[in-house]
Amino acid sequence: MRTRLGLIVVLTAACGFPLVAGAQWRMEEQVKTYPISGATGIELYSSIGEKGPKVGTHVRAIAHTDFKLTWSRNYVPQPDGACTLVSARPNLTITYVLPKPVTALPPALDKLWQVFIEGVRKHERVHAEQIKAMVAEIETVSVGLSVPADPKCTKVRAELTSKLGEISRTRVKNSQDFDKVELSEGGNVHRLILNLVNPL
Repeated sequence: MRTRLGLIVVLTAACGFPLVAGAQWRMEEQVKTYPISGATGIELYSSIGEKGPKVGTHVRAIAHTDFKLTWSRNYVPQPDGACTLVSARPNLTITYVLPKPVTALPPALDKLWQVFIEGVRKHERVHAEQIKAMVAEIETVSVGLSVPADPKCTKVRAELTSKLGEISRTRVKNSQDFDKVELSEGGNVHRLILNLVNPL
């Protein structure tokens, strides 16, 4: 565990392909929890450090957001030999993993905890919105994508993959930049932690 445990958001996805304009999304959001314990704010935070979900080999997180994105796609060969992506439907599942005390907390501590966990949820929801925005951007750049001289619809898939790679990299950078601000000294998550472990 690092000296300062940060809120680390993990975004994992299946390979995704684009959405036809106006198609109906299939989206689900679910919450999973892991158990923590403690009679003080610092004890709760220490329990998070011990039991939080692992990110990589050594780091444990306060919470993380996973997503799975799959697509139903329809590539159609055209009379002129081109291939066009004419329809696609996304299936998106966003999963939040959050800490949860295993026993009822004393009133004063429970008040601190509720402020802390609501701030964590708010942070996670921003990442969820970034994921949804990514799917919408994929829709914008990919609907109607067509490549000439592609009767087997292989070139258009490669072209799409290239576009999706750039969109994914941009989303990851935006996510990391947001976390950097939130976790920096005086940032929202940093203040949430301090208020929990060292209330005024």
